[in-house]
Amino acid sequence: MVKILMHTKRPLLVVIASFIVFILLDFLFPLPSTHVQFARVVVAQDGSPLRAFADDNGVWRYPVAPKDVSPNYLDALINYEDRWFYYHPGVNPFALVRATWQNLGSDRLISGASTLTMQVARLLDPHSRLFFGKSKQIFRALQLKWHYSKDEILTLYLNRAPFAQVYFSLGVM
Repeated sequence: MVKILMHTKRPLLVVIASFIVFILLDFLFPLPSTHVQFARVVVAQDGSPLRAFADDNGVWRYPVAPKDVSPNYLDALINYEDRWFYYHPGVNPFALVRATWQNLGSDRLISGASTLTMQVARLLDPHSRLFFGKSKQIFRALQLKWHYSKDEILTLYLNRAPFAQVYFSLGVM
């Protein structure tokens, strides 16, 4: 009877131990600062812009919140980058298993598994793409979800992702 009880309690003990280890690691290795330095705009008394200054890295980054962005853009972003964004804890375990399985038998990267939260983790705390770096990214993503709401994580993504400027050619030079 005692043996049966131990087998039924083992998964619970593993979950509790994992949670305690996560809390300890979260305390020992806090998230890097999520503060973003934005470009500055000097405005006249009437609010019209007079002069703009890039941030210290020469990047023209302006603050944005999800409510300021077209819902169509947000839908496209989430559907393309991480369609399960609102349903996982920062890491999509099914995508990790799929990508690992696909990439193990190949000599090149076939599939990725990074969620939007994991991308924010990489932007906040850059790392290698090897096993240790990916493990660190997973830990940071779980930390982000522990400390921030999905909307706050989406805001971090919108304010940190390196969106390249795209020029559309109409065939006229």
